[in-house]
Amino acid sequence: MDFSSNPCHYFTIGKKKPVTLALTVLVVIEMLNALNAISDESSIFQVTPFQNLYLIAAIFASIAIHCVILYIPFFNEIFGIMPLDLKEWILVLYFSVPVVLLDEIIKVFVRNFVSTNTTHAIKHEKTN
Repeated sequence: MDFSSNPCHYFTIGKKKPVTLALTVLVVIEMLNALNAISDESSIFQVTPFQNLYLIAAIFASIAIHCVILYIPFFNEIFGIMPLDLKEWILVLYFSVPVVLLDEIIKVFVRNFVSTNTTHAIKHEKTN
């Protein structure tokens, strides 16, 4: 995109791609957070997400609706976004998937430190 002839087009046309990428990253992060929320302490790799088929259906529906607004030109104009290509979807996943890793790290911390300290505190209160 060359804005040298009319620099003001950046504020109408030029921002559509970054806005689209940001919106899509947020949508994918929230869907991955929904999968992580199946269990507060157990790993997503131990507790299968397919135990809650309604959640899986809701995630697929949310992604499908997001794709509708991305790839149908009428909705592009309403939302001020534009379609993403495969390279941009890979970029979206690159920034979204680490939320799973971060949540797994938090769950390890909770399992090993918070739960142990809480159990120890409860046992200590019972003895007093």
